[in-house]
Amino acid sequence: MRCLQFSVLYVLTAMPFANFATPLPPPWHDIRVKHTWNVVPPNWEALGHPPAGTTIDLHVALKPHHENALVDTLYKVSDPRSPKYGAHLSKEQVAQLVAPHPDTLDLINTWLRHHTVPSSSISTTHGGSWLKLTGIPVSQANELLGASYQVYRRIGTNDSTILRTVGYGLPSVLHSHVQTVIPTTYFASTGALRQTPRSRTVGETANMATRERVTSLSSREVEVNPSVLRWLYQTAEYVPAAADRNVLAVTGYLDSYPSQADLTEFMSECREDAIGATFEVVQINGGGYDPSRPDAEANLNLQYTQAIAFPTPHIFYSTGGGISINHDDNTPASDDAWLQWVNYMLDSEDIPQTINTSYGDPETHLPPEYAETLCGLYARLGARGASVIFSSGNYGVGKGDCLANDGSGVHFIPAFPASCPFVTSVGGTIDIPESAAPFSGGGFSNYFSQPPYQSVAVPAFLRQLGDKYDGYYNAEGRGFPDISAQAFNFFIIDNNESYSVDGTSCSAPTVAGIISLLNDYLLATNRRPLGFLNPWLYGIGIDGLNDITSGSNPGCGTDGFTAIVGWDPVTGLGTPDFSRLQSTLASFPR
Repeated sequence: MRCLQFSVLYVLTAMPFANFATPLPPPWHDIRVKHTWNVVPPNWEALGHPPAGTTIDLHVALKPHHENALVDTLYKVSDPRSPKYGAHLSKEQVAQLVAPHPDTLDLINTWLRHHTVPSSSISTTHGGSWLKLTGIPVSQANELLGASYQVYRRIGTNDSTILRTVGYGLPSVLHSHVQTVIPTTYFASTGALRQTPRSRTVGETANMATRERVTSLSSREVEVNPSVLRWLYQTAEYVPAAADRNVLAVTGYLDSYPSQADLTEFMSECREDAIGATFEVVQINGGGYDPSRPDAEANLNLQYTQAIAFPTPHIFYSTGGGISINHDDNTPASDDAWLQWVNYMLDSEDIPQTINTSYGDPETHLPPEYAETLCGLYARLGARGASVIFSSGNYGVGKGDCLANDGSGVHFIPAFPASCPFVTSVGGTIDIPESAAPFSGGGFSNYFSQPPYQSVAVPAFLRQLGDKYDGYYNAEGRGFPDISAQAFNFFIIDNNESYSVDGTSCSAPTVAGIISLLNDYLLATNRRPLGFLNPWLYGIGIDGLNDITSGSNPGCGTDGFTAIVGWDPVTGLGTPDFSRLQSTLASFPR
């Protein structure tokens, strides 16, 4: 991560293919713009061109010959009404669905040979759907892409520098094959991923396991703890029975690590029967693990997934990334952390049934093609049987004044990956009875259209909304969040101290723990895990959710959206009731 090599990714699109047996020489120098920013993105400054000798890794993601095959299959294996429900795919089967057309590879290789990229630098991954070009000089990358890579750093910080270009292009002949190149114009480095919980030292450290259950709760008076959540969401009576097959994973970035000592102390305070809870650490792309430097984000996630799903085995993925420059040597640098993690998962033979991530970026910080590429990779995880869960964000409909750079006025700012239609996005609630947390991220994607599973729920909300906020959001976009859970005043142990934290970084692991218990129930009864959740949640799963009908998510200088009966872009479909959700699974096929 502190070195002199970078990563670029290409995504190739399907098209009608001509016979390339006797091709005319393509106009490789006819470069047409693929994506560009009008100005350097906010909060970034250019430091000049990288030192001579800087190299770059080019990761080339080829779009499938059959463009819709993966998504069509994902819906078939994820919709309980489908005869193929639960027939999740293997790594090899996914690779077959996303395999590129042979002519695409021929065309790309001809282009690379024209630019004298040596064949020894080219390798394939993911069953041939990706290429990796290793050790390409930045000067050659500039020529390939019509780019001008420079070194950038966040203004007013000492953060590691990154290598980016404000615009790039491709030969016109490749535009129908290539969707995106990474890293080019994606400026939201891993420093922007985390949705940081607001922390306050707690004066009282009472034994949470013995605290009485409550029938009403004001988040200003009583801390939320596992006893409250297990009572509220009806998981306390369930005893996991498939711990030999079921796995729950938590992702971590930015050198954020959990502590085993903190987890043990947390369980002694909150759930004494789970005091033996442990976790496995898997390090990806140079991700570290230093238990002497724990972080509240990682501790929060592990403590609450464990407290709900114990004794389900846990994996903590520590992923390095951020593509930084070290001017002292020419050794390779780390790649984009998002891509490094998902590529690692897709290369694995076995993946956890439930995966929780409490990080995100404003969707506007990502080039559309980059977000679409990453979202498609999450679809592959869903097709393989993983329930992929993301927090929805902590800034309501958007942070700041949300004024568009083009002068067109206020535009609400969705969060990504929460806006990806192939993940389950989790918003936040407060109090008992529950109402929407005022910071609960929600809205409508500007990049992804409304998915089929939202064809009833989202239009119903829009009809009630009327013309309010016309022009502020994309009414045809994927709505989020999908569901919610408590997200305020969570008790945690961090570095042997007790704290109270807020945010959808609280609600996402809570939901992940509940989903893991449902997967345990299915596996223990010799059935397949849930996989991609949303077709079920928006179908028969809605009977197992508590509709939240009060509260709103202000932002962008507005009151934001309001929670109403049915789905809304504040709390989604509502909060989970484990017992009722379990009942909806009774008819699932074995």
